[in-house]
Amino acid sequence: MAKKSDLLQGTLDLLVLKTLAQGQMHGYAIAQRILLTSRQVLEVQQGSLYPALHRLERKRLVTSEWREGDSGRMAKVYSLTKAGARQLKEELDEWSRYTNAIQWVLEA
Repeated sequence: MAKKSDLLQGTLDLLVLKTLAQGQMHGYAIAQRILLTSRQVLEVQQGSLYPALHRLERKRLVTSEWREGDSGRMAKVYSLTKAGARQLKEELDEWSRYTNAIQWVLEA
């Protein structure tokens, strides 16, 4: 069985922003979406996810509100802001530049 990879420093915010670009969701759903779309490689722990969400809220890149879920329980739902969408684009561009540079080194 493959070992779950640790997230590279600085990539969690990017993954959260990208996930929320698909629509608003609560924390557990964000973690599950990242796990599923990474084909079970990237497992985000609550101890990392919620501090990242709070950090993104402080930067006004995401907003949150309490909503009643299907089960009747309250859940904090996170949404991407316009500033968050701009930040996501900038970070995706930077990530592409960074991964290309790494690929060039590996191919040399």
